[in-house]
Parts: sequence; C-alpha cells; structure tokens
Amino acid sequence: MLSALLASLIDEIERTPGDSVTLRTMIERSGREGMLLVCALATLPFLIPVSIPGVSTVFGAAIVLLAGALFMNRLPWLPRRVLDRPLDTARLVPVLRKGARLVGRIDHWVRPRWPAMTAGALRRLNCAAIVFGGLLLMAPLGPIPFSNTAPAVGILLLAVGLLQRDGLFVLLGYLGLVLSVAYFGVLGYLAWTGGTYLFG
Repeated sequence: MLSALLASLIDEIERTPGDSVTLRTMIERSGREGMLLVCALATLPFLIPVSIPGVSTVFGAAIVLLAGALFMNRLPWLPRRVLDRPLDTARLVPVLRKGARLVGRIDHWVRPRWPAMTAGALRRLNCAAIVFGGLLLMAPLGPIPFSNTAPAVGILLLAVGLLQRDGLFVLLGYLGLVLSVAYFGVLGYLAWTGGTYLFG
C-alpha cells in the first residue's frame, strides 16, 4: 500500500544522522524506481496547514525534475543547491507523517483499473502533467490559502495513479490540476481588478 511505502521512506529519513535531511538523501533512500514515490512524498507537507520555510521551492523543483526525467525515460539531474539544501528533520518528519496518514485513507480505494491510462504515450503525458503541477507548486503564493494544497493534491493523485496503475486516480489528478488552474485564475483576476480599483 502507498501509505506503507511512504511510512517506510519517512522512517529512513528519520534515521538519518543529524538534525537535517536533504533531497539527495530522500532520493537515495527510494532509488530510481522510487522517483514517483518521492514525488508523492513531496506533496505531503502541503496537505496540512503547516508552513516549513523553503519546502515549497525544494519539493516543487524536485517534482518538476523527477517527473521530467520520467517523461524522458532517463535518470534525473538536479542542481546541487536543490539536492543538498538542508531541511529541518524535527519539523519535516512530523508533517510528513501526518500527510502519510491522510494518504492512508485512500489506500482501500486504489486498485489497478483502466490500465491504458497509465501506459505508453499516456504515461508520458501523465508525467508531463506532474511537471506542470510542480511548477504550480513553486508559484510564490504560499501565504494564500490552498495555493499549494490544490496543485499538491493533483500531483499526489497522479502519482498514486501511476504507482498503482489506477487510471481513475490519474483522471482525478487531472481534475485536481484543472481546479488548481481555475483557482489561480480567480486569484489573478481578483489581483488585477483590485489593482485597477486602487490605481486606475
């Protein structure tokens, strides 16, 4: 089950010596086959209302580059400043565990179905959609409610769908990204109309 895989990876992170962990360590713990798992893990801090400085940039970039590597069917390349940026383990691990418990609630809904949605050219399209979601996650809108949560949910559902060969969850992931774009569009419209009212 996905929640068990995530819990195992979080345990590995917690056992890492020192007070911080890096993205390099997370990837090394999961291995090449775990790139989608790391993408799923990187969404967990945004499922609950807790802010950890620097996480949005690091995890958003990781999702973009890992999913991009999956799209191109090659090993990922990540810049050293992203790979080796320290993240406070004492703050990160509890947030990841809470997120993993939320993911655990959907475990019994996930099963292999609609396999065509997770194979061949559609698999590459799904990876491209995760890249797009990662870019939305990196948008500098952290203080705005749900601006990180909305794309994170879309990414998580897509990653779950690909990991478990569940085409329904892939479609739900696309729906999450569409709703994210709509939400960002509303925010942009409100910012534009507010600026026009104040300065026009």
